[in-house]
Amino acid sequence: MSEKHRSHCMKVSLVCIFMLFFQLAQSQYDFSELDKKMEAARRELGGHTVAMIYKDGKIIYQKSMGEEFNPKTQAPVASCSKWLTAALVMTFVDEGKLSLDDPIGKYLPFFTKYNKGYITIRQCLAHLTGIESDAGRPLKAIFDRKKYKSLEEEVNDFAAKKEIASNPGLEFSYSGIGLNIAGRVLEVVTRRGFEQLMQERITRPLIMRNTSFSSFNAVNPSGGAVSTASDYMNFLAMILNKGVFNGKRILSEKAISDMQTAQTTPSMIRYAPKAAQGYNYGLGEWILATDENGKTTAVASPGLFGTWPMIDNCRGYACIFFTKGLLGEEKRDLYMDMKKSIDAQIASACK
Repeated sequence: MSEKHRSHCMKVSLVCIFMLFFQLAQSQYDFSELDKKMEAARRELGGHTVAMIYKDGKIIYQKSMGEEFNPKTQAPVASCSKWLTAALVMTFVDEGKLSLDDPIGKYLPFFTKYNKGYITIRQCLAHLTGIESDAGRPLKAIFDRKKYKSLEEEVNDFAAKKEIASNPGLEFSYSGIGLNIAGRVLEVVTRRGFEQLMQERITRPLIMRNTSFSSFNAVNPSGGAVSTASDYMNFLAMILNKGVFNGKRILSEKAISDMQTAQTTPSMIRYAPKAAQGYNYGLGEWILATDENGKTTAVASPGLFGTWPMIDNCRGYACIFFTKGLLGEEKRDLYMDMKKSIDAQIASACK
């Protein structure tokens, strides 16, 4: 056999071996049941949905439903924005430029003027500010904020025109108030716009090229992001990998742990959207499950328009159901049922 022929055979063999390993990696999971559930729920999911599952550094499942709706399709993600904003705040905590327990009056004296300066950044990220809100009327809140031309203008109105409904730290009421206050704090600390900070610290390092908070009105840290399934999955991969993405550290492990530590108890929940009722809340994300020692094992940050990003720490995977509809309680049940199909294929490492 000639040297040239032998070299050619070796190359072919290597390719065959690689393809065999690839097939074995793909075949270790059987997501046919998940496929069936998604097809059966096509109408309930609004006809446009992308599902992706990430584990061990790669996408192990991907399915798109709906004409011209794929992992690169942009759509508003509503409250999924809160997870991104909380992560951005934590980059400043990691650098020591602010503390979660700093009072907001330290950075926004206008709140001290109206006797709200003692609210902490932690309470802002956990919806524990005590400031009255349009709880239960998210569409009204979206419409009302169109009058604002800047985040500063909106946040100043929180200080001057909204009352304290309960002492900060005692009652949880889900809204856009706390995260938007935290976003404004970052603008004051850096003297730069929120969108620019998000690009520099989160979306650009995570190669989220089709994600932005740009708006014709005031930037909205709590619900104004537009993203894609692929982009948001990069963010989830970073969170799952304890703050590291493509070998680069974005957040510390402590920051990830702090975000996934429950800040509430069931008795503190005054208002939660139907899609998240029964769960506790961390910093920018819902705590879906904990182990017998109280350690968080699964988290999520569902949005009003139907997108549901989620991480299961015990099974070591991240997944996202990315869609354009409205997220009702029935979709939560669908997503949780689909999670059962995923969990059936991926063994838990938790005892």
